[in-house]
Amino acid sequence: MYTKIVTSGKRKRSVARATIFPGTGKVKINRMALDFLPEFRRLLIEEPLRIAGELAKSYDIEVVTRGGGIEAGIEAARLAIARALVKITNSKELKKAFLDYDRNLLVADTRRKEPYKPGDSKARAKRQKSYR
Repeated sequence: MYTKIVTSGKRKRSVARATIFPGTGKVKINRMALDFLPEFRRLLIEEPLRIAGELAKSYDIEVVTRGGGIEAGIEAARLAIARALVKITNSKELKKAFLDYDRNLLVADTRRKEPYKPGDSKARAKRQKSYR
């Protein structure tokens, strides 16, 4: 039986969509192999794969990120990968391992940029007064 699961992850303005299907353990981010990413970013994306261990080596994962910056895209991608692995394996132990390691592997960080207020330069900055 051929199973293909699509999950998504968000971080700030970035949205990542991960597609997971049976394979040999290949991971592609925006149609580029994981090996071509800079080391620190690659290590961040490899975290859910390392926690899953041998389970992850029996699936191929393709991730497409859109919007936001580079770091937000990486965080959204690792969230989507972890969700995909939990969904395709239906493993409660894997889900618990992800939550124990880092809650943001399965639960999205909902913080967003605060909007600017009228008449002010930034969201929290107040108008300065000059008595001259």
